[in-house]
Amino acid sequence: MRAYIFNGFLLRLLMMDIESCTELNEFPQMLPPPPGTFVDREELIQHVGDFAVSQGYVVTIKQSKRDRVVVLGCDRGGVYRNRRKPADESSAEHTRRRKTGSRLTNCPFEAVGKKDDGLWILTIKNGTHNHEPIKDISEHPSARRFTEREIVLIKEMTEAGLKPRQILKRLRQNNPDLLSTPKHVYNVKAKLRQGNMTVRNFKPLRPQKSAVRNNYLAVTEPSWRQRNPPRVPNLIGGRFVDSQSFVSIDVLNPATQQVISQVPLTTNEEFKAAVFAAKRAFPLWRNTPIATRQRIMFKFQELIRRDIDKLAMNITAEHGKTLKDAYGDVLRGLEEVEHACGLATLQMGEFVSNVSNGIDTYSIREPLGVCAGICPFDFPAMIPLWMFPLAVTCGNTFILKPSEKDPGAAVMLAELAVEAGLPNGVLNIVHGSNEIVNAICDDDDIKAISFVGPNVAGTYVYARASAKGKRIQSNVGAKNHAVVMPDASMDATLNALVAAGFGAAGQKCMALSTVVFVGGLNPWEDKLVEHAKAIKVNAGTEPDADLGPVISKQVKEQICKLIQTGVDTGANLVLDGRNIEVPEYEHGSFVGPTILSSVTTNMECYKEEVFGPVLLCMQADSIEEAINIINRHKYSNGASIFTTSGVAARKFQTEIEVGQVGINVPISVPLPFSSFTSCKPSFAGDLNFDGKAGIQFYTQVKMVTQQWKDLLGSSGASLLMPSS
Repeated sequence: MRAYIFNGFLLRLLMMDIESCTELNEFPQMLPPPPGTFVDREELIQHVGDFAVSQGYVVTIKQSKRDRVVVLGCDRGGVYRNRRKPADESSAEHTRRRKTGSRLTNCPFEAVGKKDDGLWILTIKNGTHNHEPIKDISEHPSARRFTEREIVLIKEMTEAGLKPRQILKRLRQNNPDLLSTPKHVYNVKAKLRQGNMTVRNFKPLRPQKSAVRNNYLAVTEPSWRQRNPPRVPNLIGGRFVDSQSFVSIDVLNPATQQVISQVPLTTNEEFKAAVFAAKRAFPLWRNTPIATRQRIMFKFQELIRRDIDKLAMNITAEHGKTLKDAYGDVLRGLEEVEHACGLATLQMGEFVSNVSNGIDTYSIREPLGVCAGICPFDFPAMIPLWMFPLAVTCGNTFILKPSEKDPGAAVMLAELAVEAGLPNGVLNIVHGSNEIVNAICDDDDIKAISFVGPNVAGTYVYARASAKGKRIQSNVGAKNHAVVMPDASMDATLNALVAAGFGAAGQKCMALSTVVFVGGLNPWEDKLVEHAKAIKVNAGTEPDADLGPVISKQVKEQICKLIQTGVDTGANLVLDGRNIEVPEYEHGSFVGPTILSSVTTNMECYKEEVFGPVLLCMQADSIEEAINIINRHKYSNGASIFTTSGVAARKFQTEIEVGQVGINVPISVPLPFSSFTSCKPSFAGDLNFDGKAGIQFYTQVKMVTQQWKDLLGSSGASLLMPSS
């Protein structure tokens, strides 16, 4: 018989919470695991076991026909009853007590797993329990069992002549949470010596635990890693699991068009399981001290720095941006995690004493519940890190949907978050496209949504989610302008325009895609083309690459189409990068630096977001005309001015109608302690990302008014409202 147990600080907190809510004979509700499908029998059993211990009970195999069915029952809290016959007890009475004292006879809980068409299907026959949960999992006998690896070590150390206490001391160096005692080591040694237990046939009763991680690790490689190409997993309730969906999207390397991995279209049942896991984890997580949540973020940022090379390589492989840009992507996201590490002082409420006679009032910032994030492809690491670190540190649980075009970095970050100690269910990942987005918008248990992406999708998500009463922040399309005054420093300005216009192949929401030259383009055009031609276009992994490919062939076609519409409507194609060829990467989706001049406000290439390495050049006679051009555009993320005149800079700063202003700064993105701001319609919602606004978005204010007075002298109840 096999039992699955979990030992750790998280469960002890859960048991304390359960104990506090138990009164007399009323038992707290213990939920059955959510039904689902699994690749193999062992995965199903571990899923049921992991869920059971989070509820405070232990599961054993009740019946098993190994290749067809397995029936799992509750171990009644795992306490072995004293079955010795008392001196004054009759034989019949003893027999009756022994039967009712068996571990599986008194609890009606039963979960059934059946194999059907190659998959194991879990159903719940009876999910009710008639006993209390375990108050301390270490009370269960299986908590003191050894893993198969530990049995091997015990055998080797016994043969080397070590005593049980010496053996146990060495075992605890690798597993500090080991509950076994020298007596258990002695029992194993005795069985090995007697020859009635072999290492090969030993079945561990507790999951293999890593010396580094605080979560379970399967002994064998999970099924999603065994596929070729690998299939990106979902993260549901602390477990990385392969989706049961039969439909996948290929993730291609933009430089080679080779398939790197596959993204499943998560099923509706799997999405509901992720929301269920997040909802179930919320009560315990919200009551976890803020200092504990911060410590997890400190560990998380440490692990990101440790694995930054792997993250950058994955981003370059899936997105195409150069390694330098990929490192920048991770580092900007890392700043978000570091910001979350200081959340304790930022989440404090306010207190006012004696607002009326003996009455105080104060505010508390509380988490919302289950939140969700929908990410675009342009920043595979930074934008997920915009969302979930701040949300979970505020006490929420989170459902993350990465872009289906480059999901690898988000999954790697989730692995690091779990390794840092984020409890099961606090962070969950689901993959997919329109169906999952609709499910996130419609689910009643999701209280808030963060969205970054294209304008059409953002408008749709905002409307659908708002109709369901959700809190939402939606950052959408952008057309960022730069105004170049005649007195601007030429070399510094040209370097800034080229870097901000063509960096990351122009695939970023704060790229400078349009330049308005006040006083004419003639002094600037030739040198701008010269700087652009010096950019080296190559695969992002090549050491000399300045500009990598765009994300896909379809995106390249859209960029080229917008370039052609500009040419057809009168724009001058000063530099054409559409037909660039990169040796050894002939199949890559490359677009070289492209410059269009004589662009006007009625052209399609100006009205729409190009999102590629294309720089549009316009002219204005005065700074007033340049400001009017920018203010009339429908997008309003950011704008910059290049000048040596403080008067011009101040006028621009005052009159421009955008969220973020740069003065001699090409990309005016603030650090995380300041909010990332945009104006409508580039932003929909009331609270922006980052900074204090981000904390306000992921929390709600509760006002408390209290009064403490001596009731002995009171003359009666007052029906008046408190006032000064």
